[in-house]
Amino acid sequence: MSNHPPRLSRRAFLRDTAIALAAARCAPWFVPAAARGTNGRAAPSNRITIGMIGMGRQAYYSNLKYFLAAGDVQVVAVNDVDRWRLENARQAVEKRYAGEKQTGHYTGCAAYVDFQELLSRTDIDAVMISSPDHWHVPMAIAAARAGKDICCEKPLTLCVAEGRILADAVRRYERVFRTDSEFRSHWFFHRACELVVNGRIGRIHTIKTGVPKGDVGCGPEPAMAVPGELDYDRWQGPAPPAPYTVKRVHPVRSYDRPGWMRVRDYCEGMVTNWGTHLNDIAQWGNGTQRTGPVEVEGEGTYPADGLWNVLLDFEVRYRYADGVRLIYRTDQPYVRFEGEDGWIQANYTGGTLDAGPRSILASRIGPDETHLPLLSEKDDFLQAVRTRRPTLADAEVGHRTCSLCQIGHIAIQVGRRLQWDPDRERFWNDDEANRLLHRPLRSPWHL
Repeated sequence: MSNHPPRLSRRAFLRDTAIALAAARCAPWFVPAAARGTNGRAAPSNRITIGMIGMGRQAYYSNLKYFLAAGDVQVVAVNDVDRWRLENARQAVEKRYAGEKQTGHYTGCAAYVDFQELLSRTDIDAVMISSPDHWHVPMAIAAARAGKDICCEKPLTLCVAEGRILADAVRRYERVFRTDSEFRSHWFFHRACELVVNGRIGRIHTIKTGVPKGDVGCGPEPAMAVPGELDYDRWQGPAPPAPYTVKRVHPVRSYDRPGWMRVRDYCEGMVTNWGTHLNDIAQWGNGTQRTGPVEVEGEGTYPADGLWNVLLDFEVRYRYADGVRLIYRTDQPYVRFEGEDGWIQANYTGGTLDAGPRSILASRIGPDETHLPLLSEKDDFLQAVRTRRPTLADAEVGHRTCSLCQIGHIAIQVGRRLQWDPDRERFWNDDEANRLLHRPLRSPWHL
């Protein structure tokens, strides 16, 4: 008998949503001190202490800034294998907190090249993992074992098998986990799902999602000398060893878009990168966020050669057990729900919402209907750390969304229609496809 969570019925989905909503209403809101009209911060004993793991582009420009602005949070340590980025992060933390002190001086942020040293600190409550994708699972499992709550960038994993290991580990160690995707807090996606789950378009029969096309390929690059500030062996970690090149990793002393996002040893490209954003909304509105489809097929185009080898474009078609179809392709970023009584489409570009008939958009959600929680991903995480309630996109939800994209990628690779068992998380009678549920790991970085 499978130990994996079964497919949620619509009734179970609405029940779980109601529980999460009640918890969110009762939980304290985390508001930056500036928003409360004071320069003060919560007393040290009441703060959530955060360690930042990975200080690249996303962490430096987005994730770190949020936590530094939160009055009930203290960033106490940062980690990166690039010492230039590590020092920039440490300085950013200390500059921010120095501004709150009368002395104008603060030196309380530790900096670590080895993330395990950060995790060994007993004074850290939670971690924000913003590393390249190939490091997400080893880091998150190590954090769970160390007793830390975890907010982790998406896509969570590079393969389906790792996602199951991660979700089970988080549950075993009883940690709070938040998949760090912000799309549920965009009003147009939230509103679309709320209308759909409350039956405004009738029974759903088709969902369509789109993501931008991948970047053009990059020709072969010769091996280069590793920059002095980068511990390249630690950067590679669980990935297969490969010679260093700038476009394999990230630009030197820059936060420009990194090359690793186009190399399949570290990232699957747009199919999971943007896909885990848009397909999370599809799963949320469909009430299937803890399960998956039963059939998948697709086609896609890869670069002819060179270093960058992720999909350039693709179309994947899924079927769920109840007959709902999901069509996922490279296009503009959007989610469209089609039902027996109408359709709703939420567009990321411009943040717009459309429907047919248009009157659907004016529909009021009554007090006895399902009101989906609306709060940012990090507010959700911090509330859950305080209250110990589940987050709105925990490890299981993040894994299921990521695996939805990954089985589509597998169908493209094998070139045929596949039958998927969402409870066992395996393909029926297809050894070749099932081998692609795993990835080779480099010793000693095994899970």
